Amino acid sequence: MTTEPEVQPVSTDETQTRALPSIAGEIRGWARDVFFAIGTAIMIVVFLYQPVKVEGTSMLPELVDQERIFVNKFVYRIESIDRKDIVVFWYPLDPTKSYIKRVIGEPGDIVEVRRGRIFVNEKSLDEPYIDNEFRDNRTYPPVYVEPGHYYVLGDHRNQSNDSRMWGLVPEKYIYGKAVFRYWPVNKMGTLE
Repeated sequence: MTTEPEVQPVSTDETQTRALPSIAGEIRGWARDVFFAIGTAIMIVVFLYQPVKVEGTSMLPELVDQERIFVNKFVYRIESIDRKDIVVFWYPLDPTKSYIKRVIGEPGDIVEVRRGRIFVNEKSLDEPYIDNEFRDNRTYPPVYVEPGHYYVLGDHRNQSNDSRMWGLVPEKYIYGKAVFRYWPVNKMGTLE
């Protein structure tokens, strides 16, 4: 007759002790993943994209007061600033404030406003993003855009504080391009 070895019951204390290394491993794994996610988010915000809240109405109808957008802070390191880009920059008269406007004149251009129409190098600029109700019918003298500077205007021309009032924006003050609206959700999408 064979006798089966006696099976000793495992106590509750031993079971909990054996499970602890597994729980500790899980916690370490989760902590590592959370740390990595936070680190990646910080890197993206610091070096690539910055969330920004629009304050004011100078970019109507494209951007509305209190909307939330992402600004690409890296794009101008690899490509040039182009006419009609919506840029975020430090206000030249008070670099502690940032503004958002549309690039109209690039270095070397001559920009003139005649009864609200924009002329760049004597050619009328097509601006489908401007609503008639937001046009400004005033005339401003021609401005030569110096090297390393840009002429910027708000889309709500009759309510915008822009290059017509305070002059050109140095390129070094432009820190990003507005690329994506994420709030409100029903208007989510790329900016033009």
